[in-house]
Amino acid sequence: MIERYRRRRRHIAFALLIGLIATLSAHAAADARENAAPAARQLVIEDNDFRGPGGSDMQSTLPLLGNRHVQVLGFTVVSGDDWENAEAAALLRFLEITHRTNVPVVDGAVYPLINSVALWRLHEQQFGPIGWKGAWGGIGSMTGVPSVQPAVAPMPQGAPHTTTIHDTAADFLIREVHAHPHQVTIVAAGPLTNLALAIRLDPTFAADTKALVFMGGLIDQDLAQVTSNAAFAEDFNFIFDPEAAHIVLTADWPKMIGIGNVSSDILFTRAIVDRIASTPSALTRYLATYYAPLPMWDEITAAVAVDPTLITKSIDAYMDVDLSAGVDYGHAHLWSAGHAPRAMGVRAVTLVQEIDRPRFIDQFVGDALALP
Repeated sequence: MIERYRRRRRHIAFALLIGLIATLSAHAAADARENAAPAARQLVIEDNDFRGPGGSDMQSTLPLLGNRHVQVLGFTVVSGDDWENAEAAALLRFLEITHRTNVPVVDGAVYPLINSVALWRLHEQQFGPIGWKGAWGGIGSMTGVPSVQPAVAPMPQGAPHTTTIHDTAADFLIREVHAHPHQVTIVAAGPLTNLALAIRLDPTFAADTKALVFMGGLIDQDLAQVTSNAAFAEDFNFIFDPEAAHIVLTADWPKMIGIGNVSSDILFTRAIVDRIASTPSALTRYLATYYAPLPMWDEITAAVAVDPTLITKSIDAYMDVDLSAGVDYGHAHLWSAGHAPRAMGVRAVTLVQEIDRPRFIDQFVGDALALP
């Protein structure tokens, strides 16, 4: 009897010990997951010409800000669709509306490396009108466009109360990438001037990133310029600063993904806006108020950067831009691996041809609704 009692006590003690070990292990695993969560978040910097209010430039922030698995280290601003100071002001105001003023906004290049208002006027005289001229005339005439950046005009969404940080885009990019080596994905959805400056300042910058995902490199769009909206078929990000595009495309990135033609086929429709606006908030009212039925160029670029599984079809090719003074100045050129002039520094780019459209749209709506 006594022996059975002792054995029973030993069994109980052993069971309690096993239970305690299991509990401690569960707590340790939970602690490990919690401690590991910040490190597991994707680190991203978006470099863009943040024209606002509304439109593809500004809406490209939503797949980043609304994704809890992404940490945005900062937004760097470059002239393109608008002048740099107007874009920075529009972005600051947008971040106030979305309650994300904790994300740094950094002023960047005001002018391309070589291109200028005067040179584009000459290009139009020689080769015909450019479909979309951004800060230098939009879809209209370049008559009266200033050659230097003007003051910021009154903004319909209101002026921001916050300011950009005291830094330059190129320096910020270099510093953040080296602070997180091989972890930062660069989302480049505007002209590539800031990235080119960073590369020229620090030749190790590109190699120290995780990847570059860029909007640009529209291929074989001549017919689309005739049969559809010419501005939608214009490879604006490349032709606004071709020299910068060449520097970026020939840098030593671990991986490059190009979002080109596929992005022109997916429109920001009223149906998408209505899905978002069905949940009232300051952001959803903003998106509905400044709705523009444009292709989702930059939204797709940001979404693919943080979720490459959206890609359903792609092809690898070597890419550069034409820098000769002619009608094709700034336009992309492709080669296969066997025909690429590698001695000229060209590198492989994964060109996205198709994405999972329904899942992209669902995720975009979800990201918008995740913000206050």
